Amino acid sequence: MAIVAPPSPPRPAASPPRATGRPTAQPDPSNELVAPPSAPLNPARGRPGARPDAVRPARRPRDLFVDVVRALGTLGVITLHWSMVDASISGGSLHVGNALGSGPGWLMTWLMPLPLLFFAAGAAAGHERRATTRGPWSLTVHRIRRLVRPVGVLLAVWAGAAAVLLALGVPEGVVIPVLHKVPQPLWFLGVYLALTAATSLVVRAVRRLGERLPAAVGLAMVAVVAVDYVRIGAGHPGAGWLNLALVWLIPFALGVAYAEGTLTRRPAALAAGALGGITAAVALIVAGPYPISLVGMPGDAFSNLAPPTAPVAAFAVAQVCLALLARDALTRWATTGRGTRLVAWVSARSMTLYLWHLTAMFTVAGVVMLGMHEHLPVPWSADWWSTRLTWFAAMAAALGGLVAVFGRVERRR
Repeated sequence: MAIVAPPSPPRPAASPPRATGRPTAQPDPSNELVAPPSAPLNPARGRPGARPDAVRPARRPRDLFVDVVRALGTLGVITLHWSMVDASISGGSLHVGNALGSGPGWLMTWLMPLPLLFFAAGAAAGHERRATTRGPWSLTVHRIRRLVRPVGVLLAVWAGAAAVLLALGVPEGVVIPVLHKVPQPLWFLGVYLALTAATSLVVRAVRRLGERLPAAVGLAMVAVVAVDYVRIGAGHPGAGWLNLALVWLIPFALGVAYAEGTLTRRPAALAAGALGGITAAVALIVAGPYPISLVGMPGDAFSNLAPPTAPVAAFAVAQVCLALLARDALTRWATTGRGTRLVAWVSARSMTLYLWHLTAMFTVAGVVMLGMHEHLPVPWSADWWSTRLTWFAAMAAALGGLVAVFGRVERRR
């Protein structure tokens, strides 16, 4: 799997763009989904005596491909979660199912976009690491500060909402399960912080490995399989959480290599990497004990995602290679018409969209079940199919309202 290109010679510094008198619409770099600016930054000339890490650097043009990947990954997560909505209330208790656990729904889990988000996070962190004068600890603290306020608002709002719902007579058996589900996506932020805190180490490793990076990815895959054996074969489930770092380190490191300019863009090599990753994922599922779904489903012996397993790691390599194969097409799409507007809009609100999309989903489901006293459609039935557009439109409207209210929290410095 040839996914590394020879190091490129140093490029001369770009001259600053000339003013055209026309404002350029750019997403606010501080509003990206748990990621620093995706293009390198020019250190600003600060006041005499100012510390380098206290000076806000001037921003250079962004890496549009990374913005597109992040935007598509964010929208993909929302789409996948909204496709799963299935719940019922009986005896004062909420029973949450998964619509993709019925019929051929597992096929949609093979579009799971988390590798794209980790790749984009690695690329953005690599870009910033190359340009900033801040140390690793300062950068990590900066990222934590950017996360604390939006996450804190989400938790505070839900604490208040739970109190109000209980006071209005909504059964505790309905409120508590929702409180357990809403914070679940926060695991991504924890892994993101751990990986970005180690960006300097990953950058040094990528530079030292050079053209041996594919071999290192292969060794990482072997390590993931070994952890799976200890977890599943030897019966030590706790060991599986080691793969929470090992699996997501793979797309993150590939993102860093992309930022370093050492990731190949040769179509044949990327096609081979994509085919090899998909083949490995399928072979592991066919030969091993892994469920066919890449996301945990009701009735599965265990989840391929919590913690992630070897098929997910192989799938991550394939998805990154496919994204790189489509790099030019995606960039062209994002520079014209609706593509430009969509990427800019999502990039400016990605954290808010990620944090609040489950709230939108449960709000719509709650209105239907508690307000209208209706049952949700049976997954994959004719009624389910005929109401999909209506459901997605309702959840999108609810999320739009939440973004209008809470998006300003994300945009505040």
